[in-house]
Amino acid sequence: MKRILMLIALAAGTQAALAKLPAPTDAQKAKAEETKARTAWADKVAAFQLCKAQDKVAARYYGDMKTSGKGTHEPVQTAACADPGPFVPPEAPATPAAAAVQSTAKAP
Repeated sequence: MKRILMLIALAAGTQAALAKLPAPTDAQKAKAEETKARTAWADKVAAFQLCKAQDKVAARYYGDMKTSGKGTHEPVQTAACADPGPFVPPEAPATPAAAAVQSTAKAP
């Protein structure tokens, strides 16, 4: 009997946890988009740094093997390392009010 009461109490508590959250504001959406873009850029930077490190290790390996007189396989050609450049935040989405102001300003 205690277990049944516990399960009922747990189920009632779960309903409160599943309450619907309010819709995000435009500022929150913009911040989320910027965070998403910054994370994608950071991933590209990490991939670029890894690529450069791998090139450095491979060059050192082939150089050491050549100086010691040991033969190696021909290196496999891979794509060049792509530098992502500096972070550029995405443009803020235009709000309906701002779009209306811009459209009236452009009207002759």
